[in-house]
Amino acid sequence: MTREFLLEIGTEEIPAKFLPGAIKQLEELAQKALDKEKLTYEQIRVWATPRRLVLNITGLPEKQADVTEEVKGPAKKAAFDAEGKPTKAVEGFARSQGVALADLLIKEVNGVEYVFARKEIKGRSTAEVMTELAPTFISGLSFPKPMRWAHYDFRFARPIRWLLCLLDDQVLEFKLENLVSGRLTYGHRVLGPGPFTVNHASEYRQLLLEKGYVMVDQEERRRQVWQQIQDLAAREGGQVEEDADLLEEIIYLLEYPTALCGSFEAEFLQLPDEVIITPMKEHQRYFPVRDQQGRLLNKFITVRNGTADYIEIVREGNEKVLRARLADARFFYEEDQKQPLAAYLPRLDKIVFQENLGTLGEKVQRIQNLTSYLAETLQVVAEEKEIAARTARLAKADLVTSMVYEFPELQGIMGRYYARLSGEREEVAQAIFEHYLPRFAGDMLPASVAGAMVSIADKLDTIVGCFAVGIQPTGSQDPYALRRQALGICHILLQRGWHLDLPAAINRAYAAIADKPGLKLDREKTVVEVMEFFRLRLRYILMEDEGLAYDTVDAVLAAGYADLTAAAERARALAKVRQEADFADVQTAFTRVVNLAKKDEGGQVVKELLQEPAEQALLAAWQAFREESEELLRAGRYEEWFKRASQLRPVIDRFFTEVMVMAKEEDLRRARLALLRELAADLSAAADLSKLA
Repeated sequence: MTREFLLEIGTEEIPAKFLPGAIKQLEELAQKALDKEKLTYEQIRVWATPRRLVLNITGLPEKQADVTEEVKGPAKKAAFDAEGKPTKAVEGFARSQGVALADLLIKEVNGVEYVFARKEIKGRSTAEVMTELAPTFISGLSFPKPMRWAHYDFRFARPIRWLLCLLDDQVLEFKLENLVSGRLTYGHRVLGPGPFTVNHASEYRQLLLEKGYVMVDQEERRRQVWQQIQDLAAREGGQVEEDADLLEEIIYLLEYPTALCGSFEAEFLQLPDEVIITPMKEHQRYFPVRDQQGRLLNKFITVRNGTADYIEIVREGNEKVLRARLADARFFYEEDQKQPLAAYLPRLDKIVFQENLGTLGEKVQRIQNLTSYLAETLQVVAEEKEIAARTARLAKADLVTSMVYEFPELQGIMGRYYARLSGEREEVAQAIFEHYLPRFAGDMLPASVAGAMVSIADKLDTIVGCFAVGIQPTGSQDPYALRRQALGICHILLQRGWHLDLPAAINRAYAAIADKPGLKLDREKTVVEVMEFFRLRLRYILMEDEGLAYDTVDAVLAAGYADLTAAAERARALAKVRQEADFADVQTAFTRVVNLAKKDEGGQVVKELLQEPAEQALLAAWQAFREESEELLRAGRYEEWFKRASQLRPVIDRFFTEVMVMAKEEDLRRARLALLRELAADLSAAADLSKLA
């Protein structure tokens, strides 16, 4: 017969964004604990609502399995003296293991005989084990901002109000601060507060649903919410675009979902779609409704935490709140249009970007300079330079408009609208929006050259500036989103195939802030640290996004990554060449060259001393390779380069077979090592193959 375990942690309302991580943590904690305790199970499930975290484990046995364990003790020769009598060492070992001397075993391990103690360990009851584990499941959870309440030292996401812990119908009692676990649970705060007695773990979910108005399974709530939203939208002749993030937030904000459809005055539809949708989604957690052609309707769908009772009152309340927000948005939109976008630029001089890096106005100047530098370096055409220069000038102007001040999520979006209304070129307006891209993982990249260049300039200025003043990401802390911005630069460069000298660009960005009083790093150290920061981002992209092997990526990056695009191309080429059958032999030959080259004594490649046919052949092959190598690398023909390098394997093998590198004659030894040193350097130009597994 199997048993079912149930642990409910009842709390004050936990923030929705905390719950997905807590669910994953609790499941992993349970898996590891059960495996450690050698308890089998059928299924582990974790449920969550704003007021509870629940761990449910089915298929548990009555008790742990009995285990026979053998513990190795001292060697036989140390356990018994010459007369065969037990020594103090073996007596102490027997006492520590709780076995009699007569029950010890002698077993051979790797040709040596040892004393072993065999112990029969009786399995404990599942009730006893789970009673011990239950409080560790709670204390093992971590949250971004845990709370300590009253005078207690224990920390949790929010204050814990009750604990339920059952094994089938049996209460597993444990204490946590002032709480003792029992069989009571609580329902919806208004519709079914409780308390309710849970007689058996298997009846918990149905009991809460029927009496407590709590749908405890978040996946069930997700299905219900999305189905209700779709049905309501269809009833209104519209449709709702799926928004996974908004849907997930909603299901963790409520316990008993009921969707409702509201409306607003059609005159608000004259506003840009984003101006209507942003307060809906970001502030009110509403889903906008569109018609079958994708046009926005004056409808919205929201989900209440309760039943359909008094739904009209709830609808009216939601409509009233949205109406006020849209009226504010319309006012801001009309006021912002009373002057052109460029007229807002002087206000940027009064907004601090970062205390040591100056104002937003100063940042705009730096972005302009970097954009001009990128345009020259990347050799874009004159028209694109002109568009990029104007974009860099206006890119941040919308930050001081009333609309973006009220709705920061609209930065760049309103810049695009206001640029169009101010008579700016459409290419400039679009690039103003694009310079913020990508905004999150998987977001689109800038489609225009100008948008891409200003995006790189803006992000690079922020990264270099923050590193220079000592603001660097640590652990989960990254207040300026530097990791995301560096990834954005990498993605833009790789997508466009732009070959940018990254150290030179970093130096250019640093020069613009070199006279700032708050710098904590010197130029050289800043460049080194920022380059390492980009190395890690590029490594992540090549491994996680493109699926390249870690050692392929490490081998390529060891050869240099000043040009991120070239490094990525070399990595792809190496990954392809590695699939060829004889590549392992090439790698072995390369590694031998590199390892011996490390013994170089600083000599010169004196051709006159290299008289053996094998070393003359290697010398000739190396010189020919060096001439071709430079051209192949310059042209970016990396796959050809690796194949050309592979052709050196036979002559390298012959050299090591026929030539004694470490010759007794000092001059000859130095000449041979120097040849290997130069060859190793040239063979490492595209990748350090010695790093391949």
